[in-house]
Amino acid sequence: MRARMAIAASETPVILREVVLRDKPAELLAASPKGTVPVLQLPDGKVVDESLDIMRWALSQADPRQLFNADPTQTESLIAENDGDFKHWLDRYKYADRFPEHSEQFYRSKGEETLAKLEALLSERGSGYLLAAHATLADYAIFPFVRQFARVNEGWFLQAPYPALIDWYQRWLVDSAFTSVMRKYTKWDASQEPQWFANVS
Repeated sequence: MRARMAIAASETPVILREVVLRDKPAELLAASPKGTVPVLQLPDGKVVDESLDIMRWALSQADPRQLFNADPTQTESLIAENDGDFKHWLDRYKYADRFPEHSEQFYRSKGEETLAKLEALLSERGSGYLLAAHATLADYAIFPFVRQFARVNEGWFLQAPYPALIDWYQRWLVDSAFTSVMRKYTKWDASQEPQWFANVS
């Protein structure tokens, strides 16, 4: 989702190929043998297969919403924690039955260490965004992971002691930057006419 959000924000049109991971097309595996999504294949044949790298590529094409307009050191540090420790505990929280070494509540408490930091940032800034008076790359990169965390037990999340974070989360759920990329696309096959994906907000 975050790769699509950044592509849409950059207003850079790309041809979208919607795949089902349990039925991976040979073309996906030829482009990126690890077989995960997203994968971006550039006109020169170069392949970008990490979502954050795709976000940076898209915004390097155009950044009309000024998503790069925030302190780069803070941005990189915050995203690194999200993509590192937070994602590690998020995966265990989501699939606690696969990781019986600890309880779901333990994994949630470890994820909360990052939630508390996000809460402090939002409360301190008071702008409704993590690092600036407007949405930046950090908001776009982190929101989908917080959404995954919240969806494990949304009843718990919405009553947790993170009012600024909950407000941020709920505003993103209805923001066109997110809702516009959530439409369903038909599964791609080689005979299909190109599906163009661009800013549809």
